Amino acid sequence: MSAAAREIIVATSNPGKLSEIRALLADLPIRVCGLASVSGVALPEEGDDYAANAAGKARAVARAAGRLALADDSGLEVAGLGGAPGPRSARFGGPGLDDAGRVRALLAALAHARGAARSARFVCVAALATPRGEVVTTRGECRGRLLDAPCGSGGFGYDPIFVAEGTQVSFAQLPELEKSRLSHRGIAIRALVPQLRSALAAQSPNAAMRS
Repeated sequence: MSAAAREIIVATSNPGKLSEIRALLADLPIRVCGLASVSGVALPEEGDDYAANAAGKARAVARAAGRLALADDSGLEVAGLGGAPGPRSARFGGPGLDDAGRVRALLAALAHARGAARSARFVCVAALATPRGEVVTTRGECRGRLLDAPCGSGGFGYDPIFVAEGTQVSFAQLPELEKSRLSHRGIAIRALVPQLRSALAAQSPNAAMRS
């Protein structure tokens, strides 16, 4: 198998997300690279559908890079906000905000919410695309509740205010392996591994000889 065939490009420039995905794929004989390793990729504009967003990003990167690509689209759905911010979680609060700014904006929107209104779930759809445009997707969810203030320094995004069901601390306070076991992204990426193994096998020299 060529060096290119042993690589998968993850459609993200977020170092926290890339680190999580690398850890989730650590048992596979592949090199996991981010968008910085590919030039000239134009990601499609994101809308309000996790699966369409993830598939669009994965397909665009796979075609531009000429190799397998993985993308995910994730969001936090809050009961007290009618399921918002959802697929627009990374843009919540307006342009120019960093993770901490979006957390502050969300907490401000929930300032008077109590009880069930602070229940929430993280949702992730992961997509694997081939250079030919073939795409497969998987979905993961993690239910929990939101804190009144950030706690912990790990993770990224809304992790400091999200407490998963069955735990007592935020995602930002959990050990990395425990968060990976529970998280929406961990569930979605692990479900995608069999398809990734099949795609890698299809690119091997032996597979080419059999075809």
